[in-house]
Amino acid sequence: MSIFNRNRDNTKTVKPSVAERTEMIGTEDVGKLLRHFALPAIVAMLANASYVIINRIFVGHAVGGTTGIAAITICFPIMIIFMSLSMLIGVGATTLISIRLGQQKSNEAEVIMGNALSLLFFLPLLCCLGMYFYIEPLLLFFGATESVLPYAVEYLKIMMPAMIIMSVSMGMNNVIRAEGSPVVAMLSQVLGGAVNVCFNYLFVMRLGFGMQGAALGAVLGQTFSCIWVMSYFLSPSRSYLKIRAANLLPRMKYVPSIMIIGFAPFAMQVTASVQNLILNRTLSLQGGDVALAAVGIIGSLAPILVMPIVGFGQGAQPIIGYNYGARQYDRVRMALKKATIYASIFAVCGWIVIQMFPGALVSIFTNNEPETVALATYAIVIFFAMLPVVGFQIVCAGYFQAIGKPVQATILSLARQILLFIPLLLILPRFMGLDGVWISAPVSDVAAAMITAGWIFAELRRTGMLTAKAATAKTQAARA
Repeated sequence: MSIFNRNRDNTKTVKPSVAERTEMIGTEDVGKLLRHFALPAIVAMLANASYVIINRIFVGHAVGGTTGIAAITICFPIMIIFMSLSMLIGVGATTLISIRLGQQKSNEAEVIMGNALSLLFFLPLLCCLGMYFYIEPLLLFFGATESVLPYAVEYLKIMMPAMIIMSVSMGMNNVIRAEGSPVVAMLSQVLGGAVNVCFNYLFVMRLGFGMQGAALGAVLGQTFSCIWVMSYFLSPSRSYLKIRAANLLPRMKYVPSIMIIGFAPFAMQVTASVQNLILNRTLSLQGGDVALAAVGIIGSLAPILVMPIVGFGQGAQPIIGYNYGARQYDRVRMALKKATIYASIFAVCGWIVIQMFPGALVSIFTNNEPETVALATYAIVIFFAMLPVVGFQIVCAGYFQAIGKPVQATILSLARQILLFIPLLLILPRFMGLDGVWISAPVSDVAAAMITAGWIFAELRRTGMLTAKAATAKTQAARA
């Protein structure tokens, strides 16, 4: 059965039902499935990353230049905290849903989805209420200077409530992919990104609303994206899994499992926030607003380079999870192999672009402040020096997430930040100044890939043995 079936006259292409799309994950060619899931996921993640990227581009050219970019850079670790809550619930629930669908337990998958939706709304709401009245102390703690603080406060006061909307949109998007509709998930993010670009241009470039305009554009983008996602699940015919009022009440049978499995990406995001905190405070001391703006530009380029790699990993996860639940281990191994190859090819291509055109990439964000341009151009070449190994590390860490092994997934996801990058960030700048900041990234990339390699090869031997046992049992059953 192919992704799209032909009718009896062999001329008109008809779309399979949502149930058939879900079942195809266990029967369709793995390479075709991976492209079917990964490409929309990549486009969706790039569209989602556009919220910060577009804000920095418009702010860099029209609002405060270096100071404006530095302000968004300071706000970003706080925004990551909200993103981490979306990952905690969205990824954890999606893994369980994929496995339940592979086990043909759609009713239980719906209960998990309903529980996830409630958590995606209320956890960020509580977080927002707890932090909203302490914005200035938070921003000062995260490294804001006196010149940056007013811009950052103006931006974050509008962005923080919008994080609740973003949590629901991003979390439920994962569920859409899990049930076999990656294009729908992609369109929700593309729609939100397009709205963000349009309103950012209107508010910032045309109407001169400044930092508030940049934040408002992002809020409207997230709102449109969330409306699209919820309309999919509320439609009587579009989605396979349905939102039912009885499933919205959190159940202790599922909530701990969702959080345990989702802990790896949650911890990775929280660690990224801590990493950004240390990074911003170090840069504030070592290089002031110019260094903060430079790392803000690097942080804007990073999603363009890394999100497609993550997209291949996310595209593989429903395939791996479904087939792992169905005990089709040969398909699990094939999905991992192909996703790793595709992600590594993209990582190498991104590395080549960075090495050849660093100045042109930096000038997208600002071209009228030579000191900032020069520092950012120098820094990104070093910072992304080991990008080719990142594809392998990200996809293989996501593999353990997909098969419901949170301990391994957490350790591998945190290896780069907790075990490597943060310690290097605390030590190297003391002896090397700003160069120590930039060098910390490639060193941690290589070390994390080596740790991942040892663990994934052991796992592949285990699934190889499971495949052999299944083949033996099938042979013996046929003979009997």
